[in-house]
Amino acid sequence: MTTGIEREWSIRVADNTRPTHEILVALLLLGAAAVVGSAAMTLSSESPVVRGRGGERRRSMESPPSPVPSPRDNGGTVLAARRLNRAAGTIAASVLVDSSMEHYRGAFENKAMYTPIATSALTLLASFHGHKDVASRAHWARDIVYALAGLTGVVGTAFHLYNVGKRPGGFCWQNLFYGAPLGAPAAILLAGMTGFLAERVRDNPPDASPDVLGLPAGRMVAALTGAGLVGTAMEAGLLHFRGAFHNPAMLLPVTAPPAAASMLAAAAMGKAARPRRITRWWLRMTALLGVVGVGFHAIGVARNMGGWRNWTQNLQAGPPLPAPPSFTGLALAGLAALRLLQDNPDD
Repeated sequence: MTTGIEREWSIRVADNTRPTHEILVALLLLGAAAVVGSAAMTLSSESPVVRGRGGERRRSMESPPSPVPSPRDNGGTVLAARRLNRAAGTIAASVLVDSSMEHYRGAFENKAMYTPIATSALTLLASFHGHKDVASRAHWARDIVYALAGLTGVVGTAFHLYNVGKRPGGFCWQNLFYGAPLGAPAAILLAGMTGFLAERVRDNPPDASPDVLGLPAGRMVAALTGAGLVGTAMEAGLLHFRGAFHNPAMLLPVTAPPAAASMLAAAAMGKAARPRRITRWWLRMTALLGVVGVGFHAIGVARNMGGWRNWTQNLQAGPPLPAPPSFTGLALAGLAALRLLQDNPDD
């Protein structure tokens, strides 16, 4: 015979296998995020209306050139730098929320766990400052913040490697799955790298093709952004492998971003002036993937016992909500790189 408690438990388990109210709400949010993200991408990429023969109105099929720069805009490089500042800020915002949640779950056992929170917050502020800045020179305070973010990423990776290595069994699958995530500190490193590139692009002499450390800026940004996309996809692949890819959508973060990275690599090594429409649209899809990924993770949270009513536990036990927007930030940096290549061809 079964007791009342056992019957109640079996009913709860059975109910949890069906779409619950929380999951339906999460699906609605997912659809809304996809619609809003698609509309934003369409509006941001809309080609200007130009006049054809006879004065008829038509939309240009080519990617439109950057707006005519003002005397302070240094040949359009400030506009590109501000785009990179926005990309760095997007990644920093993702890191800020993600590290806060993960380190809170770890009860801030090590006081150094406060460092990425403070650093990512500063990086977010610096990126917002850079987005509003129209000066054609790097800002010393932003340079310091971005360098600090990069250093935090390197040191944080060392801490996480130590955390995994000291566990019984060392670097085994179990510890890679449930120890400190090895790829997480690299996100703040990517935010610092993107911000550093923004300042180097901005800090170029007037009437000269922008460069970064002596190399063409567009090619440099494209190559480094592609590398960042590959690293972020590897981290997503490890965690989705832990989840046994039980949802086919979990394959998207390990396929779409590497494809975008290969296209950026081709852009970094190919002809600069090519419009690369497919690459642009693929990067926009990758940026949208970062938005939609939050919705999918919200569904994962809702599927845990108690759903969103037990949010204090399920936000920590379920898939991390703030992780996917890192793809959005890197995709925005890739789009800025393509604009730099087209506006400043070196071939």
